[in-house]
Amino acid sequence: MNQTRFEVHVGLHVTNESQYQMYRDGMTPILTQMGGDFRYDMRVNELIKGDAPDPFNRVFVISFPDEPTKDAFFANEQYRAVRTLHFDPSVKSATIIAQYTCTLL
Repeated sequence: MNQTRFEVHVGLHVTNESQYQMYRDGMTPILTQMGGDFRYDMRVNELIKGDAPDPFNRVFVISFPDEPTKDAFFANEQYRAVRTLHFDPSVKSATIIAQYTCTLL
């Protein structure tokens, strides 16, 4: 079955893995409740080429039902609280690589 999704590809420079994991543990239920999920999640050790302020050590694809749901997720008060508490102190930089609507086959 074909399914249309809005996806965001993100590269991060994570500086504190345990704190970042607390962020992921706290935000994932909110993401899931809104119909989102992680399609891919990778730890990487080298950025060979890219326009990023810092080399990535984490790359993921986060998927939403549509762009308005993505916007609502990132504006969600519960999400913002988890982000402030755990993401901000554990991530040095974040780079949006791409975002688009796609059809999953």
